[in-house]
Amino acid sequence: MGQVPAATRTLRVLRFLASQPEPVALDRIARTCGLPRSTAYHLLGAMIEEGFVVHLADTHRYGLGVAAFEVGSGFSRQEPLQRISRRTLTGLADETGQTAHLAVLHGRDVLYVVEERAPGRPPLVTDVGVRLPAHLTASGRAILSALPAAQVRALYPDAAAFVDRHGTGPRTLSALRSMLSETRRRGYATEEGEVTPGYASVAAPVLDHNAHPVAGLAVTFADDAGTDPSSLADDVRRAAAALTQRLGGQG
Repeated sequence: MGQVPAATRTLRVLRFLASQPEPVALDRIARTCGLPRSTAYHLLGAMIEEGFVVHLADTHRYGLGVAAFEVGSGFSRQEPLQRISRRTLTGLADETGQTAHLAVLHGRDVLYVVEERAPGRPPLVTDVGVRLPAHLTASGRAILSALPAAQVRALYPDAAAFVDRHGTGPRTLSALRSMLSETRRRGYATEEGEVTPGYASVAAPVLDHNAHPVAGLAVTFADDAGTDPSSLADDVRRAAAALTQRLGGQG
């Protein structure tokens, strides 16, 4: 065993759960991973708190949580995605004259991984490396709109999950669901002043080969210039579709 036994045991449990087609009982986890039952129980409890494991109380079984999926898909969401998307974002910024950016889901936040600032445009809060609440951003809403309803519910289990930034935006799961339904209907997400007062954004999801949203692609503009968000929607959707195709996905 490695120099950090608890870490080694945790990774062993996660690797085992990832190899299973369905959630597994505690005794089987302990037996297969070579752990005392009490040790396995406490490790699973810690992983549940961090979102890496979920406990299905009705069947007394354990399965992977949302955080494990995020770590497992991190490679494809980050470095390759940054390299592949750069040209698409540059073209979008040139075409629209607005700053374009790409964000990935990280828990209940979005993490901005690429930004192409249009000439003459001011810097935005959505700089590379910044994290913002997903339910308040156009990029986050685009991603959330393409997730299964059960996953959205797991991300937002109660009112405490809805961070307030400027006093606007959904504050309940019902309000968020309604917003995501509208986003799916029209094919793109918007936000107006919910991230930065005076600025608005339009975004569309980027999908992988499983039709899973790996990123949200957006443009941001000053909302006092009379720009109609719908006038940018087609450009954003085309760019997201092009990036989806480059990733082997289908819109």
